[in-house]
Amino acid sequence: MLDHTGIAVGDYAKSKAFYMAALSSIGYELLLEVPAELTGNQDAAGFGVAPKPDFWVSGGGPNIPPINLAFRVSSRSLVDAFYAAAIAAGGSDNGRPGVRPHHHPDYYGAFVLDPDGHNIEAVCHEPGAS
Repeated sequence: MLDHTGIAVGDYAKSKAFYMAALSSIGYELLLEVPAELTGNQDAAGFGVAPKPDFWVSGGGPNIPPINLAFRVSSRSLVDAFYAAAIAAGGSDNGRPGVRPHHHPDYYGAFVLDPDGHNIEAVCHEPGAS
């Protein structure tokens, strides 16, 4: 079971703003920022549902190759909201919201590339959940 994860990005301020906008649609907030003076390396922003961040973004250059990261949500409408918010925040379409039956019959997901080309996804596994 994962406790938290993170990615490295090329432009910390731009990516922090992107994730603040995109993830707010699924209930995530910027919960903590840790400056480079404390990390010993780069600034870091922790996102999640209070009280604990579980997704971190740090500066210093993007992961190469870009990674895939999926956020599980409880309804298809949250997948739709995530996609709209991420596109409005400057993300690039990498798969509009829809059922992906090659994963399983109720896999409803949307895919957006973040400013560094990381594939960020929101997914709902509930049958016909709205």
